[in-house]
Amino acid sequence: MIKPHSPNSRRYPAPARGAASLVAALLVGACAPSVPQETVEILRILPHDPGAYTQGLVLYEGRFFESTGTYGGSSLREVDVETGEVLRLHLLPDDQFGEGLAQVGNQLVQITWQEGVAHVYDIESFEVTGTFTYEGNGWGLCFDGESLWMTTGGSMLVRRDPETFAVRDRVQVTLDDRPLFEVNELACVGDHIYGNVFRSDRIVRIDKRTGAVVAEIDATPLNPESGRPVGDPEAVLNGIAWDPDSDTFYLTGKRWPTMFQVRFVPR
Repeated sequence: MIKPHSPNSRRYPAPARGAASLVAALLVGACAPSVPQETVEILRILPHDPGAYTQGLVLYEGRFFESTGTYGGSSLREVDVETGEVLRLHLLPDDQFGEGLAQVGNQLVQITWQEGVAHVYDIESFEVTGTFTYEGNGWGLCFDGESLWMTTGGSMLVRRDPETFAVRDRVQVTLDDRPLFEVNELACVGDHIYGNVFRSDRIVRIDKRTGAVVAEIDATPLNPESGRPVGDPEAVLNGIAWDPDSDTFYLTGKRWPTMFQVRFVPR
């Protein structure tokens, strides 16, 4: 690379002050966020099992239901909101890696990463009442009252029939008209889907009709209080559940000893 003041560098006349101001304004505009930017207001910090490799989180009738991953350690859990105590535990086969979780009526649907199997459970007994099969990877899952929405690690939201798991539609997630990849754990809230962006401290709010990201939420304020294991690259933000009664969210991460109740606010 040629150094700025090397003999071979080309010299140009300095721009006039007005032109320089215009260039600066254009540069600032180019760097400005294209969608509204929000952050998290922490309302409460609660305990969470530090051994839980959190992949899916659901709040239903004052109870957490959680899906955890890893081969040989994947599970479905019922967890006490206030104490983080695991009240019930169902282990998946050692060759299945648990991923997203959704509540559909009196049932829970839990997908797996690369195994192409979705398990259906009775929410009160954890009895397996059925299974679905699908092609490709499974990442996040949520239910909007009509359809299941699923991510796969790519840039697509897959809309599925909750009774058959058949694909109804595919919508590409975009930010600035470009595909956004690796949206992970999901929460369905009205016309929007909230998703953790894998390996980041960012959550996006997606218009489920168009796939467009309409807001970005910076969750870095959680880090100082998270207790996330230092040096563990897998201990990332993951796990998002909406509380419709208070219009707040619960957030945690893989192997975090903390659960946060937050509100999303303008930054």
